[in-house]
Amino acid sequence: MDNASQPEPRRNRKAARPLDKASLRDLALSYVARFATSSGKLRAYCRRKLRERGHVGADEGAPPPDVDALVADFVTRGYVDDAGFAQTKADGLLRRGYGARRIGAALHADGIDADLRESVAPGEADRREAAVAYARRRRFGPFSRDPGAWDEGQRQKQLAAMLRAGHSHGLAAHALDAENGQALEAWIAEAQEDNQC
Repeated sequence: MDNASQPEPRRNRKAARPLDKASLRDLALSYVARFATSSGKLRAYCRRKLRERGHVGADEGAPPPDVDALVADFVTRGYVDDAGFAQTKADGLLRRGYGARRIGAALHADGIDADLRESVAPGEADRREAAVAYARRRRFGPFSRDPGAWDEGQRQKQLAAMLRAGHSHGLAAHALDAENGQALEAWIAEAQEDNQC
C-alpha cells in the first residue's frame, strides 16, 4: 500500500499540567471573565478541571486546592453574584416565554439555593405574560396561522408543549383558549392591577 494515501497520524496532545492553587485561580478568573456564572457553576467548573488535570503533589498525597475557599473569595470580591445571576437568568427566561417551573429548574441546575430561587420567582402577572409570549412565539391558540382549522388533538399537543416550557396547566389552558390577543392582554392587565392593590 502506498504511504502517500494514508492520512498523517494525529499529533499527540501535550498532557495538561496538574493544577496548583495559583493556576486553578487563574482558570477560575478566566472563567468568570468570560461567562456570567453562579457560585455553584464556578464550583462545578473548578472541580471538573481538578478531575481532568489533577493537582500538584497528588502523587505525594497532598490535598487539592480548596475549591470552596476559592469560590467564597470570588463571592466576597464580587466576581460572582448569585442574586444578580439568578435575577438576570429568570428575567431572560421569562422574556423568552418560559414558565415558573422551568425557570426554577434552570436556576437549580445552576446551583442557586432554594431561598434565592424563591425570591426571583415570577409573580402572577409575569407568569401570564410569559405564557402569552410563549403562545405568540410558537403560534399557539389565538396566534395560530389558521385558527379555524384548530382541533382538539392540536390543542393537546400545544398544551403539552406549554407544560414542558414550565407553565401551569391553568395558565397554559387560558392562553390557548382565549378568543384573541386582545383578550390575553386584558388578562395580563388584570393581574398587573391586582399586584398594585
